[in-house]
Amino acid sequence: MNSRERVRRTLAFENPDRVARSWPGGDMCGAGNTVKTHATDWEQVGPQAWERTDEWGNHWRRLDAHSKGEVVRGVLEKLDDMDSYEFPDFSNVDDYEPMAATRREHPELYLLGGMPGFAFNIARKLRRLDQYMLDLLTEPDRISALHDRIDDLVADMIRNYAAQGADAVMFCEDWGTQQQLFIDPELWRREFYPRFERLCGIAHQEGLAVWMHSCGAIGAIVPDLMRAGIDAFQFDQPELHGLDTLAAYQEQAPVTFWSPVDTQRILPTGDIELVREHARLMLDKLWKGRGGFVAGIYGDNNALGIGPEVQQAACETFDAYGRAECYANQQSV
Repeated sequence: MNSRERVRRTLAFENPDRVARSWPGGDMCGAGNTVKTHATDWEQVGPQAWERTDEWGNHWRRLDAHSKGEVVRGVLEKLDDMDSYEFPDFSNVDDYEPMAATRREHPELYLLGGMPGFAFNIARKLRRLDQYMLDLLTEPDRISALHDRIDDLVADMIRNYAAQGADAVMFCEDWGTQQQLFIDPELWRREFYPRFERLCGIAHQEGLAVWMHSCGAIGAIVPDLMRAGIDAFQFDQPELHGLDTLAAYQEQAPVTFWSPVDTQRILPTGDIELVREHARLMLDKLWKGRGGFVAGIYGDNNALGIGPEVQQAACETFDAYGRAECYANQQSV
C-alpha cells in the first residue's frame, strides 16, 4: 500500500495498513500556485520593521525577519472599492504547474493543494479583521457580494488543482477563540454554510477531498462543517475539543482528524511519558485501526518551549502502535 492509497483509505475508514503521518518522509505533500497579481517581497523598512504586499494587495508588516506578520492595511479600505478593485485571477491552469510538478516527482504521495482560505479568511484581510466584523453586521448585503466574488475565485482554484493532479485542497481558516466561535453560530449558518456547501460540492465533483485547519473552540459549527462537506480537520489542539467529542463526531460520519499531540496542554509540559500516553490515546480513540486519524507534528518546537525529543517521542509512539495488527480485533465504524 503506497502513501496515496493509505491516506485515501484513512479518509474512507477502509482499514489502512498503518496510521498515515504528515511529518517529513511521511505520506503527504503540498503544493501551491504562482499567482502574484499584487505581490511584492518582504522589504526591511526600519531597524525592526519589514513590509510586503500580498497577492491580493493587502499590506503586511512584521517586527523580525522570519515571522508571518499581520495585515496592517487591507486593500479594500471601503467596501465600494471592490467595484474598481482588480481581483487576482486564479483561472489559468498553468499557474498550478507546481502541483503538476509535484505529482510527477511524487506519484506515490497524497497531494494537498494549498489555498488561502474560503471567503472569511480572505475577506477579513481585504478589510482588516476589526472592520470586517463590523461589516458582517452593518453591511450584510455588500459583504455578501464580496463573498460571492471570492467564492468564484476559490472555485477556480479548486478546479485547477484537480486538473493538475491534486488529491485534495487544504485551507486554513481560524474561526474561534479559546472559548467560543468568533461570530454567532446562526450568523455563520446563514452567511457561510451555503458557501462551504457549494465549494465542498465543487471539490467533490472534481474528485478532491477538502481539508480544513481551524484554531479555537469551533465545536458549535463542526457538525455543520461536516454536513457541508469538510472531509478532514487539522486541529493543533485536539484536547480543546476533547478526544471523546472528536470520536463522537466520527460516529455521525466518517470524518478524519489530522493532529499532533496537543500543542497547548500536553506538548509544552515537556513530559515525555505524558506525550507518549496521549499519542496512544489519540490512536485508541480516533484511529482504532480503521482510519479517521492522521498523525502530525507541530512545526515550531521553539514556540512551544520544548526540545525535538518531545515530539520525537510522539512520533515513535504513533509509529509503534499505529499499525493495523495492533487493532486487528477492533470493529470498524
